[in-house]
Amino acid sequence: MTPLQELQALADPAKAAAMAAYHKAARVYLGVPVPQIEELTDRWRAELTLEDRLALAADLWRTDIHEARVAAAKLLTQARIRPDLAAWELITSWVPDFDGWALADHASIAGQKRLVAEPSRLDVVESWVASPHMWTRRSALVMTLPWTKQNFPKEQDLAIRARVLGWCAALAEDRDWFIQKAVAWWVRDLSRHDAAAAQAFLAAHGDRLKPFARKEAARHLMPQ
Repeated sequence: MTPLQELQALADPAKAAAMAAYHKAARVYLGVPVPQIEELTDRWRAELTLEDRLALAADLWRTDIHEARVAAAKLLTQARIRPDLAAWELITSWVPDFDGWALADHASIAGQKRLVAEPSRLDVVESWVASPHMWTRRSALVMTLPWTKQNFPKEQDLAIRARVLGWCAALAEDRDWFIQKAVAWWVRDLSRHDAAAAQAFLAAHGDRLKPFARKEAARHLMPQ
C-alpha cells in the first residue's frame, strides 16, 4: 500500500464524523487518532531518505485530507535534519493554508525545530506578524514558543525573547480570539522560566489584552 492507503485503511467513519464536527474546516476526515498517525510516520521516517520524505510530506499535504496533513507535519517534526533548508521551505509554504488550530499547531511544531536549528529564520517569521491572514500571525508566536522555555538562556536567546515579546506587544490589540490566546500562551509559558520578563510585559501591555487573555497570561505569576 501507499502511505496514503495505509492511512485510509485505518479510517473510522464514526470518529471521522465527530472530528469534522469538532474541527469545522471543510475537508475530508478519516477518523484516525494522532498516535496511530505517529506510528506510521515513525516507520516512514526510518525507511525513507530525506528527499523521499520531503516528497511524501508535500504529497500528503496536497491531498487536503486532515490526517494526511497531520502526517506530513509529523514527517518533518525532527530536531536534526541535515540539510534542512528544503524542510523549512516546505513547512513555511504550508502556512497560508492554515485554517484551524490543529493542523496549524502540528505544522508549527515542525517549524519550531527548524527555527531552533537556524534562528536567522526568525527574519521570515517576523514578517508574518503583520499578515492579513490570522493563522499566519498566530504561527509567528506558536513557532517561537521554544524561546519561552529555557531556564538558562544564552544572550542570543534573551535577545530573541525580547524580539518576540515585541511581536506580542504589536498583537496585543488584535481582537481575534486566537491571537489573544496565542499572546497569552507565549507570556504564560515564559512566566514559568522568566517571571520578571512576563510581569514587565503585562505591566506595559496587559491592559491592551482582552480580560481572558490577561488572566491566562498571568496564571503562573504571584499576585502583585
